[in-house]
Amino acid sequence: MTSPAPSPAVPGLIFVIARIFVPFALGYFLSYMFRTVNAVLGPVLGLELGLDAAAIGLLTGAYFFAFAAVQVPLGMALDRFGPRRTQTVLLVVAGLGAFLFAFGSGTLSLAIARAIIGAGVSGCLLASFKIFALWFPKGKLPLVNGLLLACGGAGVMASSSPVQAAVEAIGWRDMFHVIAAATMAVAVIIFLVVPKRRAEGEPKTLADQLHGLGIIFRSRAFWSVAPLVMTAQAAWMSTQALWFGPWLRDMGGLDPDAAAGALFIGGIGMVAGYAFLGWLAERLGRIGISVNIVAGVATGLFISVQVLIAFVVPLPPWVMTTAFAFTGGAATLFYAGLTQKFPIAMAGRVNTSLALFTFSLAGLLQLAMGAVLDFFPHEGGGYTATGYLIGFGGWVLVQIACFIWFLIRNERSTLQT
Repeated sequence: MTSPAPSPAVPGLIFVIARIFVPFALGYFLSYMFRTVNAVLGPVLGLELGLDAAAIGLLTGAYFFAFAAVQVPLGMALDRFGPRRTQTVLLVVAGLGAFLFAFGSGTLSLAIARAIIGAGVSGCLLASFKIFALWFPKGKLPLVNGLLLACGGAGVMASSSPVQAAVEAIGWRDMFHVIAAATMAVAVIIFLVVPKRRAEGEPKTLADQLHGLGIIFRSRAFWSVAPLVMTAQAAWMSTQALWFGPWLRDMGGLDPDAAAGALFIGGIGMVAGYAFLGWLAERLGRIGISVNIVAGVATGLFISVQVLIAFVVPLPPWVMTTAFAFTGGAATLFYAGLTQKFPIAMAGRVNTSLALFTFSLAGLLQLAMGAVLDFFPHEGGGYTATGYLIGFGGWVLVQIACFIWFLIRNERSTLQT
């Protein structure tokens, strides 16, 4: 196993930022735009195409289902072929999916296009984690990963007020043509700019790949955090990607422009939250406080914010979106913690194994939330407070149970894998 050791000199820092961090950060920015754009676009599609909450939930859920479906082969590809080649191919797929979405005319065609997009951007986060593990010291991974995730926050910002303005100016179909072209451009940048680097011990055969997966799925370290990560991230992704928009309309009393503005402010909170949590985890790691402790405390705060949302506590909507976004990415810190406990050659499979469960659950939660809300329609349109309480509050209880599991297992877990 080789230890990534980029030069501490300024030219080395410029090299890894310009040729590694920036290209992959661009891909992750676009992936978050794709993920969260339905929070603004959902009501537009509902009016134009006559889609109800369950149908819109299916569109958004299709993204997560496809994302989850490719996680195991994605992890194998990242460890076998490397993040550069894998990410290039997948972003081309995402660009094609975006073009197809622009021509969608109903639930089925739009859901298929969203599924293709989901498969195409499935590597944006985890390919980045893999290449960072190759180029950065392990102790810096929480900080570097946090900065990458902050770029996702910029994608949330771009998918709020700017998307609303673009829809009003050129329509949602032409907007998707532009996003598709940008996605293809980033694929080319990654292929041409990112240098090659491989880790010793990378798998050569399918048997090697499967053996590594067996090690991961038998690991105490993996199962001590997986339930909390997947339930908290599912809540984060499904709400941020879709249901916060309707909640702001129904519980916050905001019109589409004001809701988009609140989501934009939330995006600022997301950027700040990811950057701060990454910095904090890296700093505390220097004095022996593990990433899991930081991630656990921050995830507990995130669950608390969801309680406020479920009970519609009378706070300004922008406060709710900011608090939710600032704490919502806490569970992603666990990825850096797990990467540190396995060989670099297994980093792709470690991260995608965790993402497999997370995104599968996020897709199911999208559908479940839509089904719950459809049982509680408001006479004037939208959904009632009871529907949001049952949908959000019920899932909070699941997360609390997983948080208790994390506390118990983390107390007993060791560094053995």
